[in-house]
Amino acid sequence: MLAKVLSGSVLGIDAYKIEVEVDIQFGMPYFALVGLPDGAVRESKERVKSSIRNSGYDYPDDRIIINLAPADIKKDNSGLDLPIAIGILAALGVVPEASLSDCMVLGELGLNGEVKPIRGALPVAAACRDIGISSLIVPRQNAPEAAVVEAVAVIPADSLAGVVEHLRGMKQIEPLKIDIQSVFDQKKRYDVDFSDVRGQEHAKRALEVAAAGGHNVLMIGPPGSGKTMLAKRIPTILPEMSFDEAIETTKIYSVVGMLPEQASLVATRPFRSPHHTISDAGLIGGGNIPRPGEISLSHNGVLFLDELPEFKKNVLEVLRQPLEDGNVTISRALTSITYPARLILIAAMNPCSCGYFGDTSKPCSCSPQQVHRYRSRISGPLLDRIDIQIEVPAVRYKELSAVHGGEQSEAIRGRINGARSIQGERFKKTKTRCNAQMTARQLNKYCQIDEDGHRLMENVVDRLGMSARAHARILKVSRTIADLEENENIKPHHLSEAIQYRSLDRAKG
Repeated sequence: MLAKVLSGSVLGIDAYKIEVEVDIQFGMPYFALVGLPDGAVRESKERVKSSIRNSGYDYPDDRIIINLAPADIKKDNSGLDLPIAIGILAALGVVPEASLSDCMVLGELGLNGEVKPIRGALPVAAACRDIGISSLIVPRQNAPEAAVVEAVAVIPADSLAGVVEHLRGMKQIEPLKIDIQSVFDQKKRYDVDFSDVRGQEHAKRALEVAAAGGHNVLMIGPPGSGKTMLAKRIPTILPEMSFDEAIETTKIYSVVGMLPEQASLVATRPFRSPHHTISDAGLIGGGNIPRPGEISLSHNGVLFLDELPEFKKNVLEVLRQPLEDGNVTISRALTSITYPARLILIAAMNPCSCGYFGDTSKPCSCSPQQVHRYRSRISGPLLDRIDIQIEVPAVRYKELSAVHGGEQSEAIRGRINGARSIQGERFKKTKTRCNAQMTARQLNKYCQIDEDGHRLMENVVDRLGMSARAHARILKVSRTIADLEENENIKPHHLSEAIQYRSLDRAKG
């Protein structure tokens, strides 16, 4: 008695098809599971056995061999419980094989036959669409995210018995349908706004430039100056997520198992703020079977690193490659996985250990050597990858007590959308999405400056001893400032503003 059930598993943020082949032969009771199952999959034997019996079906006391194909990829998905159980029942003739020919099955089983939620339902639904499978059976809690893929009929499952009755045609389960646009509109709201911030007009302008061009930012200021408050509001001025971006981001959260219950989409820009005690694996991703880290969870959004010098040096250094390439590759003995990591890095730090170096109201207790030692925790190569470095001074009482705040996020986002549309037209036939991602060839093509600009840049670069990468960052930021003014050419005042955003470089001069 042989049966085959289609299922799926996730590799990276994409899914692949798994064929669960079940062969039951007369003989001594025996259960073999082959095809590189990990511990969670191997333990499915007892869950499946109890689930079948407690659902009112007979479990065969025969020789059972189950193959998970393709056999050369390690399977780490407890969602294979349900297809294994269905495969055993199909081999016994309880479930008709014809009902499984155009259907993929996914779900973890409880001992009582309950179908429990799993990770990665959205990528599996996308895989169903891509390979032409018309229906997908998933746990009810995962159905909303899977139903985002409109070309696939998503069947929400509560129990093994319910799935069997559905496949036998005894009690049909209606596919879940959702209004994607309605869900998308409801979820893309923020609880904070830039108008909440009093004062800090220079910092607000710098963050507007950063959002318009996708530039990384380092804010330097004393405790309580509003660095964290500003950072949390950056997603509110970024362009609204497109549907494709929302799907891509939701896939990551689905794979990690961080999608809220009954949620369909991550429709707002992610904002991740890991503690400075995080490990490099926690930030970049890792594990025996690699999982996404905070940098991938920030994809299409913002990664905020507060108290930047307090992070371990090796943790900060592993940021360099993802910030440059927009993705992170994790290699292990069995596999190598690439996760997307296109984000805006927002970092914050005090000017010194005590936090009051350069403050006019509170004296600094640090020696020059202590200040240098504190700032040197951040390497030059990492600083070069941060386009904008700004000082965020303490806010005066007059600004704090103002009745009205600054501009609302919606107004700022309107200008940013205009700048991004210019960049979208500029890079429409390339992989580049914004000015911060420009290649060297694009930099030479789109960041031409006149003679006055060349003289200004020569004076600044030579006097401050800037690296070639820092010079490129200034040109990219200048291009963004020009885009905000809808100016085709980069003018000297655009360059001057961009140079003002290199606070630590200017401190050398």
